[in-house]
Amino acid sequence: MTNSISFPALFDKVFEINRVAFNVFGKDVMWYGVILTVAVLAAAIYGMRRCGEFGWNQDQVVDGLLYCLPAAIIGARLYYVVCEWDYYGAHPGDIIKIWNGGLGIYGAIIATVLVLLWFCKKYKGDMLGAFDLVSLGFLLAQGIGRWANFVNAEAHGGFTDLPWGMVINGVRPTFLYESIWDLAGFLFLHWYSKRRKFRGEIALMYAGWYGMIRFLTEFLRTDSLFIGNTGIKTSQLIGGACVVISVGLLIYFYTTKKYPKPFGEQTKTESETEE
Repeated sequence: MTNSISFPALFDKVFEINRVAFNVFGKDVMWYGVILTVAVLAAAIYGMRRCGEFGWNQDQVVDGLLYCLPAAIIGARLYYVVCEWDYYGAHPGDIIKIWNGGLGIYGAIIATVLVLLWFCKKYKGDMLGAFDLVSLGFLLAQGIGRWANFVNAEAHGGFTDLPWGMVINGVRPTFLYESIWDLAGFLFLHWYSKRRKFRGEIALMYAGWYGMIRFLTEFLRTDSLFIGNTGIKTSQLIGGACVVISVGLLIYFYTTKKYPKPFGEQTKTESETEE
């Protein structure tokens, strides 16, 4: 279970990357799972440190993770399986083999949104604040998690002769482009979130930013998922729609100023009204 990786334009050397991280009780633990676990933990720790700024507490964040994380994994897998049904319909036994790769981030996002809607109603919490906080966590986790694609030789594009061209069985490292832009977006939104104008703003910015990233990188990828036999790339269509909708809503809120205030200002206003 190894991949041969080289950088032809930089130096003449081939690296062998073992997809198995270590062995526990006779079972192989894959780097794919290890990296995704680190990504989720990083997002969870970040969310717990900042949850108070978005109207939530740490106990609620932990409870939310217990609901959202399984849903996100199932949603991500279902999204991928549905898009690749020609294969999985003929090989149903492979549907559960997520350790071999095959998770669609949009499936995870959709499942998380649905569970969050229920969770916020259950706890009577600030839904927009939850979406803002989760968006920051998603972007951080995606920036780290893309390296799981590196280990599995996924999320790649065609041949390139650019200086940083990396060859994993002869392909372009689009996973790296996504990782860099995800982390850059996270750093910006982390900074901006302390200056946000309204609740839900960060979630809209996340949708627009990540939608743009996927729309552009899908032009390079050669392993994209398609909508049936239409030739339309699923992630590119969703990404483009996210950009149009989120940018449109942001423009509307900025120009009309009809938006819900940030959590701190909302609490202050309500307190002053009661007095």
